[in-house]
Amino acid sequence: MFRVTTGGNYSRVLSNIMLAQQRQMDAGDKLSTQQNGSNLKDYARNAEMLTAMRSVESRLGGYLEQNKMVSDKLTTQDFSLNQLGDAAAAAKTAIEEAIATGRTDTLMQELGAQFSNSVSAMNSRYGGKYLFAGGKIETEPVTAQTLQDLTNPVTPAISDFFQNDDFITEHKVDDATVVKTGLLASDMGTEILTAFKAMQAFHEGAGGPLSGNMTDAQRTFLEQQLKVWDDAASNVIDKTARNGMMQARVENVKTDLGTRQDSLKGMIGDIVDANMPEVTVHLEQATLALQASTQVFLTLRDSSLVNMLK
Repeated sequence: MFRVTTGGNYSRVLSNIMLAQQRQMDAGDKLSTQQNGSNLKDYARNAEMLTAMRSVESRLGGYLEQNKMVSDKLTTQDFSLNQLGDAAAAAKTAIEEAIATGRTDTLMQELGAQFSNSVSAMNSRYGGKYLFAGGKIETEPVTAQTLQDLTNPVTPAISDFFQNDDFITEHKVDDATVVKTGLLASDMGTEILTAFKAMQAFHEGAGGPLSGNMTDAQRTFLEQQLKVWDDAASNVIDKTARNGMMQARVENVKTDLGTRQDSLKGMIGDIVDANMPEVTVHLEQATLALQASTQVFLTLRDSSLVNMLK
């Protein structure tokens, strides 16, 4: 026979009140955080999968940050390469104009200006480090400052003006892709500096100076130099195109990583994100259950034997 006692009734009612309060708190937490839990134990059988997905998400985020840095660096390189190419094109144009007019009054001044632009491009920096110095990122890769430096007998070889080493920078942009993003000043500028040196040496030699009316010997020399400048400019254009191809490759990888990250976030969200309409219903149900249990407690209190004997 089941015996009904006041103490037993109180115990059951208090247990119901505590359970309703806990459910109300749980639903309130989900409503405020919009998540199903605050730690892995709240996700039970999905905990291992959630840990793995978050690990992959973190790795993808690291690659995206890396790709942003690589993309910015390649953009800076593209600007410098275009500056170098423009300098080579402008130098050739100055020679063509001199041939067309038969005068070389300002030819060497224009070449000097384009030489400065070329050196500036090859000594470009990114993040405070020299872009085209290989592994010697703290060392200026091109030391020549003026056209006269190129014909200095103390430094007879063009290679004397390049201080970069042979290290080519590489970056891992995703799990399976490593790209070589580094360019060397010596690879970019040897032909251009050689062309500038030839012009300065002729200007200082027996056929010079290149000023005033053009002689037949000067015309012949300048016409020969046009092919030299074509080759030098073509070399820079080739380097610029390769840099552009690398930019496109990195951008494609970045887009793929972004798509994978968005997909993964959606999968993680399916596990951790609370169903807000469902949570709202649970909160309302828990609140009603708490109110009902409280009302039962008050009714039980008022119907005790002690109160009946008063």
